[in-house]
Amino acid sequence: MEEAYKYILKDLGLKYNEPVVIGVSGGPDSMALLHLFVRVKKVLDLKVICAHVNHSMRKESDDEKIFVENYCANNNVIFEYMKIEEYGDDNFHNEARSKRYYYFGKIVKKYKAKYLFTAHHADDLMETILMRIARGSTLRGYSGFSKEITVDNYKVVRPLINVTKDEIYAYLKKYNLKYATDKSNFKDVYTRNRFRKQVIPFFKNEDKNVHKKFYKFSTTLLEYNEYIDKEVKKVLYKVYPQNILNIEEFNKQEHLIQMKVIYYILEEIYQDDLMLITDKHAELIYDLIKSKKGNASIHLPNNIKAIKEYNNLFLRPIEVESNSYEIELDNFANLPNGKNIEVVSKSSLDNNFICRLDSSQIKLPLHIRTRQNGDKISIKGMLGSKKINDIFIDDKISNQERDMWPIVIDSTGVIVWLPGLKKSKFDRTKNEKYDIILKYY
Repeated sequence: MEEAYKYILKDLGLKYNEPVVIGVSGGPDSMALLHLFVRVKKVLDLKVICAHVNHSMRKESDDEKIFVENYCANNNVIFEYMKIEEYGDDNFHNEARSKRYYYFGKIVKKYKAKYLFTAHHADDLMETILMRIARGSTLRGYSGFSKEITVDNYKVVRPLINVTKDEIYAYLKKYNLKYATDKSNFKDVYTRNRFRKQVIPFFKNEDKNVHKKFYKFSTTLLEYNEYIDKEVKKVLYKVYPQNILNIEEFNKQEHLIQMKVIYYILEEIYQDDLMLITDKHAELIYDLIKSKKGNASIHLPNNIKAIKEYNNLFLRPIEVESNSYEIELDNFANLPNGKNIEVVSKSSLDNNFICRLDSSQIKLPLHIRTRQNGDKISIKGMLGSKKINDIFIDDKISNQERDMWPIVIDSTGVIVWLPGLKKSKFDRTKNEKYDIILKYY
């Protein structure tokens, strides 16, 4: 922590009475970071602004706001606050992050600050890198996140990137600092929590300084990525003019450059939401480009569609109604209708609330969305297909329920399951070959 203190105090070149914005949740990491700035403030007389966001997802959130506000009042820190009143139907974590950073940007602009500081630390970096290796990502995505990154006219800085969680707790104990605890951080339903509780301790037991090696891995990848980006930029004006991929020019490039162009497009679209993107998405786009079909499309996370029209390919948002949603299914999805769909390892059930799929027969990743006009499903054991709306009518599903009912599709848009109601021809019995089991509950 003292290394981070010196970095803030000396390496950044902060000036006397300069405004700095700090994202503070009230948890151990952000409270340790805020305390660091209280110490720096005594030396440089900084104008420290604490930006706190209430996500309105836990009953403790209001108490945490009061806790952080009181700390700021007692330490002469400016307190700024926003409460997120409602969310759309997209991935909660992604939407919450987008709203949080949009708010942070407004506070930075309000105080004409040059820096936004966040409390991402060494364990966070290790978790992010390992999760992206497990899921697949871009070269930049595999690097995790940077210590400093420029956003608009300011920098996002993570001074704790070399500080472990254990060091943070030791710092809190040393200065007798209080902090809030988010119980959701202990739930195994979230992928990051499983990595945090089960994977990271293994690496730390192997080498107590392993976090330093992860940081070196991260910075090395960023350097290589920067070099390759320079090479890609030399051909981008031909291959990707006006944000439209020219397939003829694309096909003239070496495979490495082709894939980097695809990753460049994905990075431009998703920016800091790269956690949503895996190498599977890049492969889907590559296959779409190489497809002999003149017109085709695939689904991507965040209601984005990649569309091929003869010699052109482009990505654009899917226009959806306010009560519509589309979510990429990783291991678990909490749905707007209050239900869940989870990838499970085994099940003895064989009803419409369980679906077994053979990944070689469909195009991954899977998505969950609401109904669209003309939706049809090829029902298991029947010839031809049936309209989804007709199934809703037959099963006496109310109009309100129909609008929110989940439909599972593959990345080409083919309906593979209508959870709780109908199985498709892609469903497999217990005695057939399958490698995916989905449960709706």
